[in-house]
Amino acid sequence: MKKSRASFLKRQPQVFRSLTGITTEKFNMLYNQLLPIYNTTETKRFNNKTRQRSIGGGRKKELNLEDQLLLTLIYYRHYVSQSFLGLIFNLHNSNVSRRIRYIEPQLAKIFKIPTRKIETELTEEEITAYFIDATEQQINRPKKNQKHYYSGKKKKHTLKNQIVIDTNSKIRSVSKSVEGKKHDKKLYDESRVYTKEKSNIKGDLGYYGTDRITVPNKKPKKIELTKEEIDFNKQFSKERIKVEHVFGKMKVFQILSQRFRNPRAKHALIFKNIAGLYNLIYA
Repeated sequence: MKKSRASFLKRQPQVFRSLTGITTEKFNMLYNQLLPIYNTTETKRFNNKTRQRSIGGGRKKELNLEDQLLLTLIYYRHYVSQSFLGLIFNLHNSNVSRRIRYIEPQLAKIFKIPTRKIETELTEEEITAYFIDATEQQINRPKKNQKHYYSGKKKKHTLKNQIVIDTNSKIRSVSKSVEGKKHDKKLYDESRVYTKEKSNIKGDLGYYGTDRITVPNKKPKKIELTKEEIDFNKQFSKERIKVEHVFGKMKVFQILSQRFRNPRAKHALIFKNIAGLYNLIYA
């Protein structure tokens, strides 16, 4: 096993955070949570009935678990080519891809961010509201069904995700990744998000006409809003801006900021992993 690059980088905390997006303390916490899941996954792999080699046979992994996690985080943070990462970690780019694909579903088991059911450790009195919004990410032009993925808002082909956060700006729910053409209201109706509490959910005018979601006052044609309605909208915007800040911090990880180059089927998994990293760092 080669010398751990993670151990070397952790001696330089500022550089480590710049490369991975998280502190050394959070990295160690994440690694300790990942280790038992990784060991369980490895045991299942070794004991697979279709396995032809005996345990211990075959090619050994070039990277230990710490470096596999480091590789994945650097990929998320900077979204450089896998050939470039292979040069840094002395791996073939196919092995870079293989290591990332192996770690990603294990990270998802740690974060456990739901798609529909919102659960919280806060009491009903502590939860004044949830905030909901959707964001889009550009993708390569699809070969099929291009119209479904073309966003009239962004003027690009995109994938869309919806998140729900609580008053502490912690992400509580992430929807599936859907085609960019889909309206926010329709995405909410299809996602069927629900909470145990009868909490107020606040959203922008994209959710206008949706049950259970409070939105700003919409200006009717040829009629001006009253001062009370304008004041309400200003206060509403000050509260709802939290969800925009969450998106901004998530997109520090360039894999959500740049054009998405991975298979579209992987987008929801990666988006949830970034949401989990956000919660680990900020919430």
